[in-house]
Amino acid sequence: MPDLSSFDWSALLPFIAIGFAAQLVDGALGMAFGIISNTLLISLGVAPAGASAGVHMVEAFTTAASGISHVAHRNVDWTLFRRLVIPGVIGGVLGAYVLSNIDGSVARPFVLAYLTAIGVYILYRGLRFPPRPKEPRYVEPLGLAGGFLDAAGGGGWGPVVTSNLLAQGASPRKTIGTVSTTEFFLTVTISAAFISNLGWSMFGNATIGLLIGGMAAAPLGAIIAKRVPMKPLMLMVGVALVATSGYGVYDALA
Repeated sequence: MPDLSSFDWSALLPFIAIGFAAQLVDGALGMAFGIISNTLLISLGVAPAGASAGVHMVEAFTTAASGISHVAHRNVDWTLFRRLVIPGVIGGVLGAYVLSNIDGSVARPFVLAYLTAIGVYILYRGLRFPPRPKEPRYVEPLGLAGGFLDAAGGGGWGPVVTSNLLAQGASPRKTIGTVSTTEFFLTVTISAAFISNLGWSMFGNATIGLLIGGMAAAPLGAIIAKRVPMKPLMLMVGVALVATSGYGVYDALA
């Protein structure tokens, strides 16, 4: 277990702010906590594996609260849940193993490039929102890819899986509820994989700060979802991710 007495509590504020802002956006969109948190953590100098490990540890708590709420409000399509959860968990374990065994300085530009691509993807989805109705066809491969990219890139389960299912014509309420509920099992598995590969030393100030900020903002997401239209919010998130990650790629390669 990490030694709490060694933490620099005065250094928590930036991470609390990141967790708070990321959870506000995630509560409104049903996605983006991991992407926003991981992008900003890496920009602050946190190693890619440490950033992803900390983000997923925090998400184990935030997605538990979210999943319970969605189940209580009958927002979960259990058939879709069963099709997503096993491929997602397998992909998550593979992604965590890959990231844990790559040197941080080597992984950083690739992870940031991936996050930049996700930002562009969110921009694209925002410009095309709402999507044209289609019959959902691809679920299991989507879960496998989403789980792998979420662990290896520090986020992406929501942007990859939720937006693709919506684009295929799935019900927004059921899709967001099911993907959010599935994400709890994904984040717990990924966190366990990181602990197994890296130990508890990867969890420090960043993890505690994110947890405090994320849990504080969790009740406010529903309010934002009611007051802020999804399309402009997705566009703002996409622009922020592209700008932040793009600069990180430039800085890492310079």
